[in-house]
Amino acid sequence: HLCPQLSSCAVRLLSLCGQVPGLLARLSSQDCEEAAPACGGAHPTPLAAGKEMAEGAASTEERSPEAPDSPSPISSFFSGSGSKQLPQAIIIGVKKGGTRALLEFLRVHPDVRAVGAEPHFFDRSYDKGLAWYRDLMPRTLDGQITMEKTPSYFVTREAPARISAMSKDTKLIVVVRDPVTRAISDYTQTLSKRPDIPTFESLTFKNRTTGLIDTSWSAIQIGIYAKHLEHWLRHFPIRQMLFVSGERLISDPAGELGRVQDFLGLKRIITDKHFYFNKTKGFPCLKKAEGSSRPHCLGKTKGRTHPEIDREVVRRLREFYRPFNLKFYQMTGHDFGWD
Repeated sequence: HLCPQLSSCAVRLLSLCGQVPGLLARLSSQDCEEAAPACGGAHPTPLAAGKEMAEGAASTEERSPEAPDSPSPISSFFSGSGSKQLPQAIIIGVKKGGTRALLEFLRVHPDVRAVGAEPHFFDRSYDKGLAWYRDLMPRTLDGQITMEKTPSYFVTREAPARISAMSKDTKLIVVVRDPVTRAISDYTQTLSKRPDIPTFESLTFKNRTTGLIDTSWSAIQIGIYAKHLEHWLRHFPIRQMLFVSGERLISDPAGELGRVQDFLGLKRIITDKHFYFNKTKGFPCLKKAEGSSRPHCLGKTKGRTHPEIDREVVRRLREFYRPFNLKFYQMTGHDFGWD
């Protein structure tokens, strides 16, 4: 009665579950994958409560992240199995780089289980302890990876040591984007919540006449990737960090997801067939979201139109970031082409 199109495998599994107490908790992810497609998905979307702020303005995309449709009945049936684990991989940054898109794309993979909302454990709630943090995580079966994403970790000085203390083997993913474009996107998000804030140009400079950039403004400071990375490399080897291009996540999502799946030790299941390009939004969408049989695009809070910024201000920002970008290229061994 759970699903009129249950495969014979699913029927077999359900029958066994009724006969052998506790068997459900030991079902492998492969068994569940075989049973679930007829109902549109194998893994329900975990929900975690949380309130995030963006420069004093409530961030809709952090407070209520876009999530796929409700899990199917068969998916709900299997959701009680497995156990909660501390994350083996974390998307640690950066804000407005494409972290939400990456997480939603990854959740299509049957061996990835992730928290929907941003836990902010290692920057805001560390005093609550690892047991509290683990309880936020979704249940996983053997062979599945537990993940979360909180972009502010990358710029939090205490985060590298705290994550290392949890596990030195944690895999870290950083989604980076042209820091000038990222800063404008950051400002655009804040502007949507607080239309009365000063102009981008006035916030960029400490002194417009001298052209001195105000690095205390978070929209500027986040983009100095090389400085933030130095803190992480004191606690993690570079091989444990993967740097995803926010630009290529739009132009070639399957290619970037291939790199991520390899890095996580996952089979390359997410491919070109999972995406289509939405011309209206200007970025790729999923043909089928996790837990759904319908197409899924990130919500209206993504892909906002940026305000026009004075060209001279953009030029000065590019000059400011250039040496930091070059150092970042050297540190990561990858030229992201922002210059």
